[in-house]
Amino acid sequence: MKHPLAAQFDGAAEILAEIDTRIPDTRDHLTETRATVDTYHPKRLQLVVTEIIEETATTKTFRMKGLDRAELPPFLAGQYVTVFLDGTSRPYAISSPPTRRDHYDLTVRRVPSGRVSNLLIDTVEIGQVITTTGPMGTFHHNPLFHGDDLGFLAGGSGVAPAMSMIREIADLGLDRTFHLVYGSRDAGDIIFRDELDDIARTHPGIRVDHVITEPAPDWTGATGYLTADTLTTLLGKLDGRMVYVCGPQALYPYALDQLTTLGHPRKRIRFEANGAPSDPTTQPHWPTGVDPATEVTVTVGSSSFRTPRNRPLLDALEDNGIRPETACRSGECSLCRVRVLAGEVHTAEEAKPRLSDARFGYTHSCVAYPISDVELDL
Repeated sequence: MKHPLAAQFDGAAEILAEIDTRIPDTRDHLTETRATVDTYHPKRLQLVVTEIIEETATTKTFRMKGLDRAELPPFLAGQYVTVFLDGTSRPYAISSPPTRRDHYDLTVRRVPSGRVSNLLIDTVEIGQVITTTGPMGTFHHNPLFHGDDLGFLAGGSGVAPAMSMIREIADLGLDRTFHLVYGSRDAGDIIFRDELDDIARTHPGIRVDHVITEPAPDWTGATGYLTADTLTTLLGKLDGRMVYVCGPQALYPYALDQLTTLGHPRKRIRFEANGAPSDPTTQPHWPTGVDPATEVTVTVGSSSFRTPRNRPLLDALEDNGIRPETACRSGECSLCRVRVLAGEVHTAEEAKPRLSDARFGYTHSCVAYPISDVELDL
């Protein structure tokens, strides 16, 4: 017997003999596991642009297929991928539904002075290969906690994740009520207008209301901003339903104020992470008397450079050839965390730090601003 305990069990000798006759397990389980993980949760994807769809005068949808895979990784409607371009990156929601994994649609609206949005819209051509992350993000429907009666307030390209959700409901015939209230500057600025209206006409559970701030004389729909009165008229009683909000940064505090005015609980409102604050000095904890335009020194290892206080650390690092891992650029995913070894930083309200970050000096560099000279550990 190979083991002294084996003699104490009936049939042990026969079992050990059978084990000896079997082929040894020579599989590389670590490599197999890594390949499976990369299939469903890849760190990077190589996507080739197969179609460019002109949605509006300022918006294009880029249809992308896998360069080396026929089926792309699964995702939840509302999630995004991060596009790497020109030494930096930006996250874009997938506007196609999870039911169609032979491609991803990324709908991009031109942003004034937008570095990546303008490059995508002005320079990307069919056949070009784009590097992205795999799908990620927490802005998606959770049937257990969100229920099946949903509202969505969108502005501009913030309709992209809503489009993915709506297309999924339509494709699968889900028993889910979805009411989109979509604010746009004018009728020509409405992204997906024809498809949204067609789906709303043919799927009883889906309703779409457009709200225009600069209507033409022939516009017959709702006008103005997404005020509490407008939301009440269009959505009716909210009755605790889950309300998603996605759009320009200015929409978020405004929508929160209007919804809470109606008595809607904060825990039933979900905001998509949407970039660093345009002006961090407006936040109440920005230090008094600190000039945001003054430059300070940032040191990383043996490298040092100067940067204005009001430039996010992540942007400043990228400007100087230092590129931490990143995805959301909104303080949520935590991939760009850096440790502040010396100096003071302003961490914006958008950050969602870990409970231990403050204790050990970590901050999310995408929404952190150097107040003094700082030394970082990446």
